Amino acid sequence: MARGRFPIAASISSPETDTSVRMPSTRKPNSVPSVGFLTVVDSGGGSFLGGYLVLNASGRPLEFQCTAPVKANRAQEILYGPTLHPYLWGEQIGGALISKARTRPLFVCTDQSHTLAVRAAVDLPVIQVLPAAKPSGGAPPKHNITATSSAEPAERLTLGRYSCALSGSHLTDRATVERAWKTHLDDLHLREPFERIREAITEAQRTAAGPASGAAA
Repeated sequence: MARGRFPIAASISSPETDTSVRMPSTRKPNSVPSVGFLTVVDSGGGSFLGGYLVLNASGRPLEFQCTAPVKANRAQEILYGPTLHPYLWGEQIGGALISKARTRPLFVCTDQSHTLAVRAAVDLPVIQVLPAAKPSGGAPPKHNITATSSAEPAERLTLGRYSCALSGSHLTDRATVERAWKTHLDDLHLREPFERIREAITEAQRTAAGPASGAAA
């Protein structure tokens, strides 16, 4: 038998940015204190779409990006094992969106533990905004991905009324995030923007499908 390396024949390619929206402004984007919001949506059939929204301190949008559907094949699922979602959602989808954005925020928020892995691919502080406390017996939000053995260890931090977590590999991000929050952002909502992203992705998919989808229905 010939010896050699086993090739990963279909490596996961960098996602393509499907939609990019810049908001009109009279000021240079990077001169305005801002925060990025990053989330990944399950589009069915094993495909995922990422969305990235940058808001100023007043909660107004500066920039929005989303990807085309990204899907790992069966061989990749086997080879990446429990590291697939942190790699695909964080480093691949999240890394592509943040790198293509023209606005540099003070830090980036995500609402998913797997997506927190994007911190390894960018030079920005990244935090996970944890779900609001639910009444006893309440069901957790469907979009929240709880920490698993495949997710990176995280350390808690509190920003106003929000419970958050940051990467255990980047604990120095805490001081940067806390300083930015106290100086510029203590009135900013940290959970609501993720709903905007999900709605914008849904609308982008509907628009891309065109009138043919409505006729087929």
